[in-house]
Amino acid sequence: MSGHGFHVHGPHDHELEHAQQGDHGSGMTNQIAMFTAIIATVGAIFAYMGGATQANAGLYKNNAAIKKTEASNQWNYFQSKSTKQSLAEVSRDLTVREEEKTKYQAKIDRYEKEKNEIKAVADKLEADATEWDKKSDEQMHQHHRWAQATTVLQVCIALAAIALLTRKKWLEYAMFGTGGLGVVIGALASLHI
Repeated sequence: MSGHGFHVHGPHDHELEHAQQGDHGSGMTNQIAMFTAIIATVGAIFAYMGGATQANAGLYKNNAAIKKTEASNQWNYFQSKSTKQSLAEVSRDLTVREEEKTKYQAKIDRYEKEKNEIKAVADKLEADATEWDKKSDEQMHQHHRWAQATTVLQVCIALAAIALLTRKKWLEYAMFGTGGLGVVIGALASLHI
């Protein structure tokens, strides 16, 4: 209020006066405001969970790549033993002295044993890599669910703003329905569905 008796109302002041006087729309306004605050909080939690699952998916994919590299190294080691075994077999077959044949056969047997050990390690690493890939895919699926839930809740908040501006009851119902749908999708994400 100015010193000359002229009073200027701001839009916020006007709403407060109507709310104090029991304006018929204030119940709707309060209800939508409270619902919007709750949905915004739930949406923030969903967004956090979506980010966390996306980060996990990246870490798991990285672990899979590391295991694949380790398996590849083992297969290269396996191949070098195979090459040495082949050379020992050729040497055994080309030699005429029995004692030399026995020496080469011992090497062949040793290489075969080493190859079997290396193969077991490589197979285990490949299985680990496959498991990490699977975990990464599961996390990405869950990330997409969290992102869907967050998006639906953002649409819900936009509907709340439109419902407040237009005072349309059907938009308020749409807001509640969209909010419920977002929460259901979030529940599916938390259940890994």
